Amino acid sequence: MPSPSLFTPLQIGPYTLSHRVVMAPLTRMRADRDSLAARPLNAEYYGQRASEGGLIIAEASQVMPEGRGNPDTPGIHSEQQVAGWKQVTDAAHAKGGVIFLQLWHVGRASHSSFQPGGVLPVSASAIAISGTTRSADGATVPYEVPRALETAEIAAVIEAYRQGARNAMAAGFDGVEVHGANGYLLEQFLQSRSNQRTDRYGGSIENRARLLLEVTQAVIDVWGADRVAVRLSPYGVANDTGEADPMPLYTYVIEELKTPGLAYLHFVEPRSSGSGRAEVNHTNVPAAFELFRPFWPGVLITAGGFDAASAEAAVESGNADAIAFGRAFIANPDLPERIRRQVAFTPYNRATFYGGDVAGYTDYPFMAG
Repeated sequence: MPSPSLFTPLQIGPYTLSHRVVMAPLTRMRADRDSLAARPLNAEYYGQRASEGGLIIAEASQVMPEGRGNPDTPGIHSEQQVAGWKQVTDAAHAKGGVIFLQLWHVGRASHSSFQPGGVLPVSASAIAISGTTRSADGATVPYEVPRALETAEIAAVIEAYRQGARNAMAAGFDGVEVHGANGYLLEQFLQSRSNQRTDRYGGSIENRARLLLEVTQAVIDVWGADRVAVRLSPYGVANDTGEADPMPLYTYVIEELKTPGLAYLHFVEPRSSGSGRAEVNHTNVPAAFELFRPFWPGVLITAGGFDAASAEAAVESGNADAIAFGRAFIANPDLPERIRRQVAFTPYNRATFYGGDVAGYTDYPFMAG
């Protein structure tokens, strides 16, 4: 049997994809400033990048007001936000696309100026991210020491993910992806560097993995496992993360996630961790999709600095089933067809990644003809 290619159909849950060029979830900070709802401009952006049988993973969306850490990032916790996202799913479906929503809580990767009532952001433990961030007024400020969630508060966080999953369904999404990567709340619980709890959510690998697994199960209760996915970054460095030895922790997590029958597992490769903020190419780092493929029998998507040739090679090797593109998809709304026809990519403009309006968002050109 010949090896699969980027243009071999792929079954993801109940959906048959016509190609394996996936649009990665990309924070763009262009939601409505007051409601944090997607707006018509966002629908145009996603509609441009949708393709017949192609998968889009829409940008991370906070499941509760406390889960926000940046200006103008969309939510999925209000009726207005559901209505805003419905414009986006309609636009993707009009092009024959499949679209999942990434469910998000940033945890300590926030600032009190983004929090309701100006309180401290929450995390697994009262350990700050090193370095600085931006406050709501744009000032450069040190990360604050977060407040550790009380054990009794964790059930409300899980319920927020459950309700976010329900809201995503009401907004017309085809499935959801639980964001367990990039140093956000669920990864803050996973990794010993940020989790020094002594309750049932801290200490052992089993305890640190508990919140991610409970959140995933809550979302499965809404959608069914075959329309739920999880994103992980075992070797990532974003937001001051890094497990000393990721293999035991992430092998356990992946073994536990095998049981439900998820739509797919999604890795962020370490060579691109933090690449939204700067040009990053971590050298001499392991490839998560190669290391963990033996433990994951289901569909595996990976993202991280791929070009057309390396994406094709990864799929042909069998170590990945599909490749998620981020920056290339920003600048090339017709990216799958460019790869198919071997047309050069339009370069992206990093200055327009976050915030703003049309420039660097919906004004990138399509191929001629």
